[in-house]
Amino acid sequence: MIRLPESDEDLLRECALETFRARGPGGQHVNKTESGVRLRHLPSGLVVTSQQERSQHRNKALCLRKLRAKAAELNYRAPARVPTRVPQSAKNRTLEAKARRARLKRLRAKPTADE
Repeated sequence: MIRLPESDEDLLRECALETFRARGPGGQHVNKTESGVRLRHLPSGLVVTSQQERSQHRNKALCLRKLRAKAAELNYRAPARVPTRVPQSAKNRTLEAKARRARLKRLRAKPTADE
C-alpha cells in the first residue's frame, strides 16, 4: 500500500526532483532549457517524468498528478468475485430440451427387425 501526503509541498519533500532537457518539437526553446522533470518518490520507488510542456513548473505539476494517479492505480484491489448459481428452473429447462432432442434423434434410427 503506497501512502502519499495530501499536500503537494509535503509530497515534493519526499521526492527527488531531477530536471533534464526535453526532446521533441518546440525548437530552440526546448533544446536550450531544462524543462523536462523527473520525480522519484523515495519511499515507494515510483518514478514519473513529464516533458510535454515548455515550462518546468507546469511539468512539475503534471508529474505530481501522474505520481498520484500511478499510486492510486497500484493501490487498487479488485473486489472479490461472488459466484452466482444457476437457478433450478434454468436447469430444468435445459434437461427438458435435452430430453426432447433425444426423442427426435431416436425417431431417426432405423426400425428394428421386430417392428
